[in-house]
Amino acid sequence: MNDSHHEPDGDARLTRYLRLALLFGIIIALNMGGSWLARQLDLQLFPRHDTLLNVMVLVTACLYIGLMAIPFMPGIEIGLALMLLLGSKGALLVYVCTLAALSLSFMVGRLLPPGPVYRLLNWLHLYRAGALVSQLAPLNRQQRLALLGERLPAGIAPLLLKYRYLIIAAAINLPGNTLLGGGGGIGLVVGMSRLIPFHGFFSLIALAVAPVPTWFFFFGG
Repeated sequence: MNDSHHEPDGDARLTRYLRLALLFGIIIALNMGGSWLARQLDLQLFPRHDTLLNVMVLVTACLYIGLMAIPFMPGIEIGLALMLLLGSKGALLVYVCTLAALSLSFMVGRLLPPGPVYRLLNWLHLYRAGALVSQLAPLNRQQRLALLGERLPAGIAPLLLKYRYLIIAAAINLPGNTLLGGGGGIGLVVGMSRLIPFHGFFSLIALAVAPVPTWFFFFGG
């Protein structure tokens, strides 16, 4: 990569930190906004609103899909509110909505052109990551795996690539995974990576997100 457009080291480092701070500030604001919205809905979703309950559940389910699909948004609070309110029926609804949300984020990542990602990384002065995105863009799945195997540390590359399905499943179920982008962020990155086909990702999330709704289905009533 041509360094002629780079700023002097000191200025470039300060600019990078300021831009990263701005990005983190936006992420924190999104997270706090999503949590606030979830708390407001939790107060409104109460059985005394019998005549409006079905409409409210439908609207909340659609909102849950949207929040879950957006990186760094804590949509899980709305899912828990639905399950606590509706019991076993809510568990099934949340499970289906979660699959829809993560599938949506995956497809957005799959269809997202590499250009905006490359420009964002360069704007953040993450030039090596941007160069890697540029190199991966024209490659097929096997070529991407080979290139990542060369770039990743030799000790962990085989494990990360061989057990990528398990690692993704663990990340989706990891407590506090909002810091990693949440389910939507993980789905987006996996889609962008093109390392897993859609049917493989869907089968993975169908199993990975099942434990909590299954528990609510049998015991949450």
